Amino acid sequence: MRQDERTFFDAALLPARTAAYAPGEFVGQESFMRASEILSLADSAGVARGVSVLDLCCGVAGPGRLITKERGCTYTGVDSSPSAVEIAMARAEGLDCRFEVSTVPPVPRGPFDVVLLLETMLAFPDKDRLVRAVTGALVDRGRFVFTLEEGEPLTELECAAMPDADTVWPVPLPDMVSCLERHGLQVRSQEESSRTHLAVVDSLIAAFEAEGPAIARQVGRRALDELVAAHRLWSEWLRTGRVRKFALVAEKVTEQTEPPGAHRRRVSAL
Repeated sequence: MRQDERTFFDAALLPARTAAYAPGEFVGQESFMRASEILSLADSAGVARGVSVLDLCCGVAGPGRLITKERGCTYTGVDSSPSAVEIAMARAEGLDCRFEVSTVPPVPRGPFDVVLLLETMLAFPDKDRLVRAVTGALVDRGRFVFTLEEGEPLTELECAAMPDADTVWPVPLPDMVSCLERHGLQVRSQEESSRTHLAVVDSLIAAFEAEGPAIARQVGRRALDELVAAHRLWSEWLRTGRVRKFALVAEKVTEQTEPPGAHRRRVSAL
């Protein structure tokens, strides 16, 4: 059973996910991010009341519902999984949220003030096409806010070890920055989160194992084993530096609005 069957996985994993996070840090996210990180990143991107936000690959929209409730933005979530969107809609009742079922890219035209892509850049082998679509959906000076799994592409042995390796496409940070700049996006902030995400991964592994029998009854032993195996690989990769995690905010700019020499200074600092 693949995790795009969200109804089963969401119910099966909810107790373990809730137990894995510190109090107040779990808000329905399907990732390694904590609630405090989500809000901090939203603040870095200027998410506030009246700001229009497009959340790509939103899943069940835990982060989207959090920032809509806490920051008062106008929110649109897009995901290819009908079951994920169904869950998101049910849980967003009373919030200024709307949802679409769609494969990304393309993306809704907008324009939007902020485009979010949290914990999903990894799944896109063609990041150039994705970034081009994101730029087209942003207003001038709009922000693209995303997390990045930074590293070299997987080897054949790593692909063989990772379940669903066809959705695991890390990229070196300089390559990602170059991709952004080709499409008129300049990095305004970046923060590494490898250490905090490693702690969350290890906590999730322990919680999945503790809840293993209950999880297996709902989604099957094979699905549970693959889930734990994937998390163990992420733990190893983050611990050894094979992959690093970053949160980035990039702004849509024109040549006229970019300060002289800013491009060169930013690239040399990365």
